[in-house]
Amino acid sequence: MSTTNTSGRRKTAVARIYLTAGSGNITVNGKDFKVYFPTLPLQYIVTQSTEVAGVAGNFDVNVNVQGGGVKGQAEAVRLAIAKALVELDPEVKPALRAKGLVTRDDRMVERKKPGRRKARRRFQFSKR
Repeated sequence: MSTTNTSGRRKTAVARIYLTAGSGNITVNGKDFKVYFPTLPLQYIVTQSTEVAGVAGNFDVNVNVQGGGVKGQAEAVRLAIAKALVELDPEVKPALRAKGLVTRDDRMVERKKPGRRKARRRFQFSKR
């Protein structure tokens, strides 16, 4: 089997993955995913797509991820893996869709506006 490559994005994080048949190894930026994502919730997010599709341990995943924070990166990896699994076997798409794993979450941080402290927060008012 050849390599399937897809990308996933979340907030400002971008993940590019290369999926090949293998024994279930996931490498993120040259490190094992359990080292790169040290907490259990993040590890669960990364492996969620393969578990829902029922192919956990059947594929090796090599990931290049950049930008954003660890949560956004983990969710970008999850989306990229889900897209690759759908590309290989379209019959897993309904199961992944039911869990919301093939939809790109397009929410981004709203930009700061001039004359405001943040995007919508105003400066503190004082009568003095």
